[in-house]
Amino acid sequence: MDDIFQGPAEIFRIFGIPITESIVNSWIVMALLIVLALALRRNLETYPGRVQNVLELIVDGFNNLVKTTMGSNRIGFMPYMLTLFLFIAISNMLGLVGLRPPTADINITLGLALLTFLAIHFYGFRIKGFRYILSFTEPFFPVLPLNIIGELAKPVSLSFRLFGNILGGAVLMAMIGGAIAIFVPVFPGLYFELFAGLLQSFIFVMLTMVFITLAIE
Repeated sequence: MDDIFQGPAEIFRIFGIPITESIVNSWIVMALLIVLALALRRNLETYPGRVQNVLELIVDGFNNLVKTTMGSNRIGFMPYMLTLFLFIAISNMLGLVGLRPPTADINITLGLALLTFLAIHFYGFRIKGFRYILSFTEPFFPVLPLNIIGELAKPVSLSFRLFGNILGGAVLMAMIGGAIAIFVPVFPGLYFELFAGLLQSFIFVMLTMVFITLAIE
């Protein structure tokens, strides 16, 4: 449990830049997603089997989720939202195989939150132009500082919510690992790593979609 509180260990350095355990594990997740995508793409069938049926169910589910949340005319956001969900979900569940979840590192979750932050303002300005900038002065100009603070708070709240929940789950798993897990080794891991991990992934993606939709509506 001491390793959890000490933070991710440094594995090696590239040009003096420390590469931590969280970065390496993030690379593992990305490599896994790329390999799975390429392998499954090559094996697509006209009459799908069980694996393809599950994949199509997931894709259809996210299509409907994006249409419901963002509107049917913004279905183009679906690939990014699904990729974001899968990356966070798999990262959250790495504890099941004995690896430190990358999302238990504030640097990783802040990076993901900043992607959302950039997407919010990029698409807001792209669609609305300078009207988007002027919207920060609504309902009247004196509230401009408050609106700016509210926008800056979004990546902070997103990153700390995900980081806190995943790190908290890792700490709890370490605490019960020597006691309850001796008798029921499966159920604590299934809750903290699987259920809570999927739930936090879904919340992060939903908030991303909501924030982008509010910016472009």
